[in-house]
Amino acid sequence: MRLQSFPVSSFLLPLLLLPLGLCSGTSFPSNINIGGLFPTGSHEYEVFRFALAQHQDVPKLVPQVDMVDTGSSFAMTYAFCSQFSKGVYAIMGMYDRRTVNMLMSFCGSLHVCFVTPSFPIQTNNQFVLQLRPQLQEPLMALLDHFSWVRFVYMYSSDSGLSVLQRILDTAAERTWQVTSVNLDTLTETAFIKLLADLDHKKDFQIIINCELERLNSILNLIAAQKRHLKSYHYILANLGFLDLNITEFQKLGPNVTGFQLVNQSDPAVVKINQDWMEFDNKDVKLARRRLKYTGALTYDGVSVMAMAFQNLRRQRIDISRRGNAGECLANPPAPWGQGIDIQRALQQVRLEGLTGRVQFDERGHRTNYTLTVMELSHVGPRQIGYWNEKRGYVSTAVYNPGVEEFYGLQNRTYIVTTILEAPYMMLKSNHEQFEGNDKYEGYCAELASEIAKHVGFVYRLELVGDGKYGARDAHTKMWNGMVGELVYGKADVAVAPLTITLVREQVIDFTKPFMSLGISIMIKKPTKSKPGVFSFLDPLAYEIWMCIVFAYIGVSVVLFLVSRFSPYEWQSEDSDDEDETLPSSASRRALPTSSSELTHSPGYSQNQNQQKDKETPEHTNDFGIFNSLWFSLGAFMQQGCDISPRSLSGRIVGGVWWFFTLIIISSYTANLAAFLTVERMVSPIESADDLAKQTEIAYGTLDGGSTKEFFSRSKIAVFEKMWSYMRSADPSVFVKSTNEGVNRVRKSKGKYAYLLESSMNEYIEQRKPCDTMKVGGNLDSKGYGVATPKRSPLRIPVNLAVLKLNEQAILDKLKNKWWYDKGECGHKDSGRKDKTSALSLSNVAGVFYILIGGLGLAMLVALVEFCYKSRIESRRMKELIDAAMMSTSLGGMMGGGGGTAAGGFGGGGGASGLGGENGRVVAHDFPKVGAQSLPCMSKAAGLGLSSTGM
Repeated sequence: MRLQSFPVSSFLLPLLLLPLGLCSGTSFPSNINIGGLFPTGSHEYEVFRFALAQHQDVPKLVPQVDMVDTGSSFAMTYAFCSQFSKGVYAIMGMYDRRTVNMLMSFCGSLHVCFVTPSFPIQTNNQFVLQLRPQLQEPLMALLDHFSWVRFVYMYSSDSGLSVLQRILDTAAERTWQVTSVNLDTLTETAFIKLLADLDHKKDFQIIINCELERLNSILNLIAAQKRHLKSYHYILANLGFLDLNITEFQKLGPNVTGFQLVNQSDPAVVKINQDWMEFDNKDVKLARRRLKYTGALTYDGVSVMAMAFQNLRRQRIDISRRGNAGECLANPPAPWGQGIDIQRALQQVRLEGLTGRVQFDERGHRTNYTLTVMELSHVGPRQIGYWNEKRGYVSTAVYNPGVEEFYGLQNRTYIVTTILEAPYMMLKSNHEQFEGNDKYEGYCAELASEIAKHVGFVYRLELVGDGKYGARDAHTKMWNGMVGELVYGKADVAVAPLTITLVREQVIDFTKPFMSLGISIMIKKPTKSKPGVFSFLDPLAYEIWMCIVFAYIGVSVVLFLVSRFSPYEWQSEDSDDEDETLPSSASRRALPTSSSELTHSPGYSQNQNQQKDKETPEHTNDFGIFNSLWFSLGAFMQQGCDISPRSLSGRIVGGVWWFFTLIIISSYTANLAAFLTVERMVSPIESADDLAKQTEIAYGTLDGGSTKEFFSRSKIAVFEKMWSYMRSADPSVFVKSTNEGVNRVRKSKGKYAYLLESSMNEYIEQRKPCDTMKVGGNLDSKGYGVATPKRSPLRIPVNLAVLKLNEQAILDKLKNKWWYDKGECGHKDSGRKDKTSALSLSNVAGVFYILIGGLGLAMLVALVEFCYKSRIESRRMKELIDAAMMSTSLGGMMGGGGGTAAGGFGGGGGASGLGGENGRVVAHDFPKVGAQSLPCMSKAAGLGLSSTGM
């Protein structure tokens, strides 16, 4: 019995449960109506259809799609209520900021689940499942990683308001400086003006948060303006970094960071993309494109719905809708009873989709997801890190100079901008016969060739369009010249005499200087001063010569006075002079005279006085005033004198005078050689101080160059004074080019000085007509560098090439070649303002003039002395002859004929003496000097005496 009962009971149990199973199985529908609200022709609608075609499992999802204007509340309300009345179990669709609140209200009131790939919103409505992850936390992690404290946040009202609220809250806590810009309120013109304002304020860090299509148009508009992309850093708050069309944007090499939700390298994603490309789209005839991230979210949304209803069917939960679904506009609203079961099923789905891990929290927000952080490099987008909720931002970028910087340098031709400036860059004399780089020659032409050889890239030289180096316009805030071409992406490298300055370094990168220099002064070369007649006096200043003259006179006077006061300088007359007069005195005493003759003789009293003077000893002093002058002059001329002081005081005067003359003559001799053998050029100015202190010579700089900027920014008093003069000078002292400045110097006849870099000054000094020169030292110190755009891949290799060329002395060789070896004014040392040469007659002509003048003066003085002495002696002789004749006449009258016999004269006449018995004229009354020096007068006197005696 037990064996029979067991099969019966085993058989009856399934039969009893079968009706229950059939009842349960029939309660779950095999077709699930899914609503769809999409804009007309949207990418998401096409992917929705593609996803439904991919999910054919039971239960089958049947679409009920309405193409509506998602921005119209009326259209969205009508479409939502229409689908609700048709008995859809869930709705997938899109919304925007104008209809999102209406959808939230309907879903919460009617318990209808709405699955959306649209932008996430902050809501607690559990019936709205948001497939798109929120960006607040990943964006804040990036801001912390880049240490941004001042930036601009551009957003659209659809997707950017929630992020803006989070940024403003954090900014208040951390004292950030945030500028928010609502893109919905800006026109294209207003946006371009905004870019100019950001450039002026130096707001180089920008976040852009908007939908994919709007973001593409903004990036293209920025790229079209070509404004400072290399100095800016953009963070794109969008999950489709690889979906952006940034071909033109990438050419400018901007620094861009963004997020990528879909892993395009995942095999599952690749397979779905292939199926998507092959999917037959009959309704919309559009070129098939790769799945965008919003399309991937739509595909994952369909996958979530399919899995949720499969789970409900597996759990045998009755979700059937019987009868009318009710009115969605009923008051009060009648919620759908099974809607909460569908919401729970959708919320509990866990799957790996195209957008990674798909999971929702209790509020319907995406959770436990991972975002890839991307960067736009010179080779295209690349991954630099990732973000997830557990670890935050994790950087995975590995910097490899060999791969990152040098990659692809050989695969393109780089544009090297330059400027025509001799000797840096010049056109060859026959440049019409050449093409490309061969047309140019010069220092920078060879430097660019050497750099390209060391780095290994191909380049093409192009002249800058406006012919300027690069300055920022005060009104438009735009850069011009070569700097502007680098900033706006028109060139890759600038090889030119481009000065490294702070303002330029802020927008472009410079290598190490390939040439060091400074601001110098160029003037017209003054004519060489011809040596004067008295150029031998130049070694000592005019004041020194005057002091020497006064010292000479003073020493002579002091020597004269000292010799007069000192008794040791006085001496008696020599005995030889006394002996010469003894015979005459004896003869006078031996002459027989009578008292009557002596008494009545006219010369009696005079002879008595002379006899008394001869009896008194006379003292003489050698240092009269003329002898003192002669002694001082002889000592000064290093020739000595035939007299010298005897007294101690006189010798002290002579000793200090000799020491004085020793030092003066030695100093004079030391300088005389240099002054006589050096041709000197008299320069009107020698430094910047000389320029600032005068107004006769105008001075200026190149307009729009670093030299002008140096003076405008300088705080040094001298340079501020010079800048004040240059700014207010009329006519303007600024020139448009270096050639114009040099021509102005040459044509101004020394009335204009040009301030320019010392290297160019030295070069022009070596060019014909060799009429300019550099004066003074450099006013500052700076350098020329090779420039590249910000963060250019050429920056490091070009910098290394310049350093290598410097170490190999190639840079010095290039400078010598183009400055001095090809100079037209001789070697670089020949341009000095002092040039040693042989003496010429003009150097010592004054000495000959003085010699001739001295000889002539001596002859003239001798003649004057002769005439003067002759006249004095003739007067004395006449007086003596008259006295002798008178004495003879008186003697003849008194002595009678006896005088005739005794009155004979010797053959010597007056030379021997004069004698007579009565009234004889003694010989010593005739000065012996006069008798010896004036023989004609002695002969005349003898004739007179002879005739009288007769």
